[in-house]
Amino acid sequence: MARPERILDVNRRYHDAVAGEYDSKWGIGFGDVGRDQVLGKVGKLLGERPGPYERALEVGAGTGYFSLNMMAAGVIGEAVCTDVSPGMLVALERNAEELGLEVGTVACDASALPFPDDSFDLVIGHAVLHHLPDVEHSFREFARVLRPGGTLFFAGEPSLYGDRASSIPKRVAWRLSPLWRRAMGARPAAPIGNGAANGNGDGEADGHELEPEVDVHAFTPGALAGAARAAGLEQVRVRGEELLASWFGWFNRTLEASAEQSDIPWAWIRYAYNGYLGLQRVDRALLEPRLPPAIFYNLMIAARKPPLTER
Repeated sequence: MARPERILDVNRRYHDAVAGEYDSKWGIGFGDVGRDQVLGKVGKLLGERPGPYERALEVGAGTGYFSLNMMAAGVIGEAVCTDVSPGMLVALERNAEELGLEVGTVACDASALPFPDDSFDLVIGHAVLHHLPDVEHSFREFARVLRPGGTLFFAGEPSLYGDRASSIPKRVAWRLSPLWRRAMGARPAAPIGNGAANGNGDGEADGHELEPEVDVHAFTPGALAGAARAAGLEQVRVRGEELLASWFGWFNRTLEASAEQSDIPWAWIRYAYNGYLGLQRVDRALLEPRLPPAIFYNLMIAARKPPLTER
């Protein structure tokens, strides 16, 4: 694995570069569908009516997908959002303003949180742990800033098996992509690093080319739970999510990545989006309660900081 300084720098530069397009790329929304998605994830481990939590910290908040939707739903009151990428936090602040929500933002490393001990009732994150250089030390920081009895919840973390299995639909889709582009009437995507991404055609990279370097971990359920327990957290639960939906999603995203985005027909976009949501429902209702967490693409974890009376 690369040096921690390199990992942080790569993640900062890449996420700064993609901040403006991040929500559209990953289908992130802040309306009814976005709130239902977030509450559906949170409810799997924290119950159907979680909270309310007075003060929450989101680590690796990106554009605010979790915090802003949870605030809009009344699950959390005050939120402080951190990210290593200042560009992401600018996008988050813009989203919050459009929603009429007030949040605090701090650009920082997850392993060195600039907050006093016992500051938050809830520490959350989505698709962030696999970007962190030192997961174990970061968990100790999460536990430190949690108030006694406080709750930790992270979701969207790739499982080791699920991450490896996702290469199958990606490879199949890549081989089929020329035929798919022809059927869609789409041009091939411009190669990364030729200046197209930064719009100036000068051949200089702008950070988009760093995408293959930003993910540095995939987890087994045991390793994820072990990091939480080693930090002194209790009532640790790990659950898997997305199996059929992840294969369908990666197949379609690989096809789409091969083409100029403006050429992809709206009918295809709606098909891919609605199909993904439909298979999420199948996974949630039929597969996730019955199959071991390790086989799913994503893992989620919840835990609690012991109350003072238990110490």
